[in-house]
Amino acid sequence: MIHYHGIPFSGGENTHMALQSKHCFISYAHKDPAPLAIELCQSFALDNGAYSAWTAGKPFDIEGFAEWLNEWHQHPGFDFFIVPDVIGGDHHENNKIRAAWRNVCPDGAWQKGYPVWHMHEPLEILRDLCSAFRGVALGSSGDYSIIGTQKWWHRMSEAMNIATDEQGRPLTKLHGLRMLDPTIFSHLPLSSADSTNVGRNCGIDNAWKGTYAPKTARTRALVMMERIESHASASRWTNSKGVVRNMELFG
Repeated sequence: MIHYHGIPFSGGENTHMALQSKHCFISYAHKDPAPLAIELCQSFALDNGAYSAWTAGKPFDIEGFAEWLNEWHQHPGFDFFIVPDVIGGDHHENNKIRAAWRNVCPDGAWQKGYPVWHMHEPLEILRDLCSAFRGVALGSSGDYSIIGTQKWWHRMSEAMNIATDEQGRPLTKLHGLRMLDPTIFSHLPLSSADSTNVGRNCGIDNAWKGTYAPKTARTRALVMMERIESHASASRWTNSKGVVRNMELFG
């Protein structure tokens, strides 16, 4: 499993040096640190930034994202990008934006995209996406927006029954959006997952106490990434469910 750490990291350019030999997840909405992070990382994936635009009450710039993707999708460290989606939209709206994306997607980039299956969408949509794309991103949304709840795990169980074969092996690569918590991804057959937990928490001074607490955001980032990366995803779906623990570490 690839553990993608979302940027930016609190603490500035020096903190981003902790990404050396790691894997990072870069949002179009926060793309300024991208050149440095890409230089440091083993590999990277690009997020379309639609969620950040939605929370800020701004329209999503689909053409701007296409231009930015065109800069990076041929880089040797590039893994995949998240196909533009409609936050809070239904499957009809997301079908429309995927169709619009075909018209602006850079040449040679379409096959590198992972569409998002939002957990409030019909399971039939997930089935179709798994058949059509080399990878699918799983997004927690609607009534299932809080990851790790009993309702969330019930819906994820339904999704895994669609996205895996009779032996629990994924039908295509699965990426967990905001699922870089070992209590979550260790129960799912994910190829990758991301979160901004390290970036948000490494700079919170009052969360790091005691004689041996790291003093710099860069060192804290290294500690958190090592703890996360010491866990792997499940090799197959066995219908197990995570136990919520150590949540203070992940925010």
